Amino acid sequence: MNNKKFTVKDLAMIGVMAALVFVGNNLQLPKIPTPLGPTRIHLGNVMCILGGLIFGPVSGGFAAGIGGAIFDLMDPNYAREFWITFIMKFAMAYVAGLILSKGDKTKFKVIVAAVIGSLSYVVLYLGKTFIFEYLIIKNPWQTVAGVLITKGTTSLINALLAMVVSVILYYMIVPALRKAKISIK
Repeated sequence: MNNKKFTVKDLAMIGVMAALVFVGNNLQLPKIPTPLGPTRIHLGNVMCILGGLIFGPVSGGFAAGIGGAIFDLMDPNYAREFWITFIMKFAMAYVAGLILSKGDKTKFKVIVAAVIGSLSYVVLYLGKTFIFEYLIIKNPWQTVAGVLITKGTTSLINALLAMVVSVILYYMIVPALRKAKISIK
């Protein structure tokens, strides 16, 4: 981005990455039944982290937020929370992109950025779940704890998947993007 403005190329890359986030959310294992309803293990968070690593905090954040929000809007079960998803997915990619944008892009730093970005989403997701279950619905603490454990387990599996696969994809894709003269933040 030049002078904090998005170029046409930036907007195109945000759109492409948002589409990959949307598709990644649709690439999932069969839903796993739990006492709280089915839960998902998917590749959406992989693409969110990858967007932050490749395109930096702002462009990667917008791509993650937009792709995640569009996925939610396409499913009546998630549509009412699309704006929360936008914020949380934006934050996940933003954190990963911000960490990687400071100084040299060593392998260790790429891994740390993916780990912290993924874990930041888990914290935000569980925080949202706690607020909704305990403070808004006013479920008893035992119920809230069960929900947090179930959702936390799935969220940590998705985070681990994002940490590993996004780093692998980063090192597979970045050389091709550089060769094509596509700006890496």
